[in-house]
Amino acid sequence: MSQQFTNIYQDHYDKVYRLCLGYVNGDESLAKDIAQDVFIKVWEHLDQFKQKSSIGTWIYRITVNTCLLFIRKNKKGSYNIPEIQQDDPNVIEEEKTRQNRLKQMYACIQQLKETERIVILLVLEGLPQKEIAEITGHSHQNIRVMVHRIKEKLTKCVSHGI
Repeated sequence: MSQQFTNIYQDHYDKVYRLCLGYVNGDESLAKDIAQDVFIKVWEHLDQFKQKSSIGTWIYRITVNTCLLFIRKNKKGSYNIPEIQQDDPNVIEEEKTRQNRLKQMYACIQQLKETERIVILLVLEGLPQKEIAEITGHSHQNIRVMVHRIKEKLTKCVSHGI
């Protein structure tokens, strides 16, 4: 089981970490902590995985549930991306702009309803809509409509700050 877990960890860590980043508004340290919690749960329950879905889908479910549990426990729901130090001579203007856009996008994602947040973070992770439907328990058609509406909301939010 040790080698199996090592392979699972190597194959899925980056995806889990990026998904956690979306839930904690880009806080890298917090995302790493939550990702670690996810893989502790994967390790503890790997023998209970029934292979009714792919291992990736199972891990995404654990990740989403772990992130939601963290947010509920902390009741904050909004986390800050660390600010770029203005006095750092090595920071280039493009990085500041990228960080600001990223910060704005995470802030907009945080304003979404819980289900919408789950769906868009999985979309951003590149999961097929059918797999997102399986993870969330919604129909594939419902996910297609939700994704369209969420993208409209995020576009409006990012462009107009609403």
